[in-house]
Amino acid sequence: MCYGKCARCIGHSLVWLSVLCIVANILLYFPNGETKYASENNLSRFVLFFGGIAGGGLLMLLPAFVFIGLEEEDCCGCCGHDSCGKRCAMLSSILAALIGISGSGYCVTVASLGLAEGPWCLDSLGQWNYTFASTEGQYLLDSTTWSQCKEPKHIVEWNVTLFSILLALGGIEFILCLIQVINGLLGGICGYCCSRQQQYDC
Repeated sequence: MCYGKCARCIGHSLVWLSVLCIVANILLYFPNGETKYASENNLSRFVLFFGGIAGGGLLMLLPAFVFIGLEEEDCCGCCGHDSCGKRCAMLSSILAALIGISGSGYCVTVASLGLAEGPWCLDSLGQWNYTFASTEGQYLLDSTTWSQCKEPKHIVEWNVTLFSILLALGGIEFILCLIQVINGLLGGICGYCCSRQQQYDC
């Protein structure tokens, strides 16, 4: 199996995952499709940390496009041999993968903290606060308590769903970037493509 084709497949997957992360994070800004809570600054603080937009989204596009271009990249050759340049490119992709790991790790961390703290909402006493912050995430297991948040309507379901999506997407991105670290290392050491290994002579 060609290491370059594997990297390209990972790159295309990361592009779609990053787009989904950005969309999920944007939706968190508009509970139930309403804009007034964002304009009134009545959103969970972890929504404002851009976990999906920056970490799992924009930052993930860098390694994604690097991986997609690996099949054509040869680092301008090295030692006068293109094959060695391709090895160099595969090894350099590890750095891009580490950037992706950092971005996805940030996305996972923010989503986890957002789930643990719960949404910023108007409680039954008419006060805006983190109603479930003291539960240490136990509210996730008891949906009967979610009605304590009166406004925005269904904000607990909204936050839990979208933060869970970000958590899952960030986790998948993390795994894919980790796979590319291994793929890049093997591609650099063993050769750009196993079936063409005999062509490397530098």
